Amino acid sequence: MAGGVGSRFWPVSTSDFPKQFHDMLGSGDTLIQKTFSRLSKLIPSENILILTNERYNHLVLEQLPMVKQEQVLLEPAMRNTAPCILYASLKIQKQNPNAVMVVAPSDHWIEDEDEFSRNLQQCFDFCQKENALMTLGIQPTFPNTGFGYIEFDNSDINPIKKVNQFREKPDYETAKAFLEAGNFLWNGGIFIWSVKSITEAFSTFQPQMNGLFRQGIESYNTDTEKQFIQTNYEKAENISIDYAVMEKAKNVYVLPATFDWNDLGTWGSLHDKLDKDDNNNTVVNATVILENASNNIIRSEAKKLVVIDGLDDYIIVDNENVLMIYPKSKEQDIKRITAIANKL
Repeated sequence: MAGGVGSRFWPVSTSDFPKQFHDMLGSGDTLIQKTFSRLSKLIPSENILILTNERYNHLVLEQLPMVKQEQVLLEPAMRNTAPCILYASLKIQKQNPNAVMVVAPSDHWIEDEDEFSRNLQQCFDFCQKENALMTLGIQPTFPNTGFGYIEFDNSDINPIKKVNQFREKPDYETAKAFLEAGNFLWNGGIFIWSVKSITEAFSTFQPQMNGLFRQGIESYNTDTEKQFIQTNYEKAENISIDYAVMEKAKNVYVLPATFDWNDLGTWGSLHDKLDKDDNNNTVVNATVILENASNNIIRSEAKKLVVIDGLDDYIIVDNENVLMIYPKSKEQDIKRITAIANKL
């Protein structure tokens, strides 16, 4: 899934050039390139579909030259994750009714890719045999209030756990209680299932959406698919896969992941992943002179010299015609600031 705007990474991530197409970590690869490479270790590259907004088609093809146009599923309207997952699932099912599939966001950072592949194979093997909707749960390291949580059955001694319920983003005290309970995982938004299981779930829990996309069965994987999607996609409800299916289904399982993971949702999460100096500052691209500066993330273009004195816990981003100096503690407000800036 590569259709999001990533507005909390403004001013680098914009609606014209979102974060998944940027080298956010200074690694030499963009996030979508890293994701494609990681998945292709286990999945034939020709079997990987990229779901994105139609305005990003050229970016996908530029950054993933090995991908054919028919592998890029273009959304003519932004409708959250459920419609694009149903569309892809029906398209895959028509090609292979026995397929198992993984749904992965294009903007996550996973360090131990071999361990990720092992976890993913474990999920594939389970879903091949069982009627299961699976997710990879992330072991929480602190009481994060920015993630949803997955509560699993504490009495389940199997590696793959039965999910009791999904829990909304908690307040701090609730998040602390989740960690202390020991049977809560972060919802990382990576899903695994057979096409049979997920299409049955959509049929049960989202009959209207299911009916809409099933009208296009004859056109999927043919020359008429694009026209069907152009005409009908925007009619789908704007809803996430969590609300649409996962919170309603009873056959949901989770594998506690054994790899390092970061959703790279904010500048603060990027700061957590990158190398830091002795004062906990992270620098991307810039050349810096820092005095009395700590806990900051500094990013600029073209190796610009950045001089900072007296700042603690700030996001400093110089990008083309925008300079942002913003408290890291208020990073969730950047989405609101982006909306204001877009009106100027």
